[in-house]
Amino acid sequence: MTDMTHYLAGVADAWQESWDRQQEAYLPDREHRIAALLDAVAAVTPDGRPRLLDLAGGTGAIALRALARFPSAQVTVVDQDPVLLALAGAALDGRARIVGADLSRPSWTDALPHRDYDAVLTATALHWLEPERLGGLYGEIRGVLRAGGLFVNADHMPDQGLPELTKKLLTTADVRREARYATGAALSWGDWWTRVAADPLLAPLYAEREKIYPTGHGSAEWTPPADWHLAALRAAGFTEAGLLWRDGADAAVAALA
Repeated sequence: MTDMTHYLAGVADAWQESWDRQQEAYLPDREHRIAALLDAVAAVTPDGRPRLLDLAGGTGAIALRALARFPSAQVTVVDQDPVLLALAGAALDGRARIVGADLSRPSWTDALPHRDYDAVLTATALHWLEPERLGGLYGEIRGVLRAGGLFVNADHMPDQGLPELTKKLLTTADVRREARYATGAALSWGDWWTRVAADPLLAPLYAEREKIYPTGHGSAEWTPPADWHLAALRAAGFTEAGLLWRDGADAAVAALA
């Protein structure tokens, strides 16, 4: 066992909890959205043994919750971030395949162990991709699903019919988030990564991450409305696409292959 493996085996749960609290400061409804995604997975895999791809899965948050609900699931986690992949591998402890791949390139599918997933799930991750690339990615996702397989993307997708209310909801959320930071109830995104960079064993992985994302991420955040995603999914060849879940400015779009 390497020093890194031994270290992460001892603190994986703590890092996972720290990540969850940091994410929940941005997404108070995070557990509800993931539950909605898993409800849809249950609907398309009545045997309770889904072959599941957690796309841009980070620390494996979706994968962990999927395995808690579907203990016999075959799970693959794909991400590019070396820090998050290491934490996912430690937390999942051999219960899932961990794959490093760059979703900005169509060749990411070459690293997958399967081409017939029952479901591909992703949450709050694909908004870093440019519009043309995201449309292409939807087609690639369609290509790794079995016939009738499910894709769900939960992300920031404002409702075009509620522009003023959406602004007010986002302002209220910002105030609550800043209060959590001020009281120490949660770390901000930047503070969480500062802790990672200061950790003696995670620091080398953080340095690798900095080379991949020298400006934090490769592009500016892009959050079109759900209608854009639904049109792109239909253009990618999905047989049906619609809104699965919504809470304020966030939504989940679902599609069947």
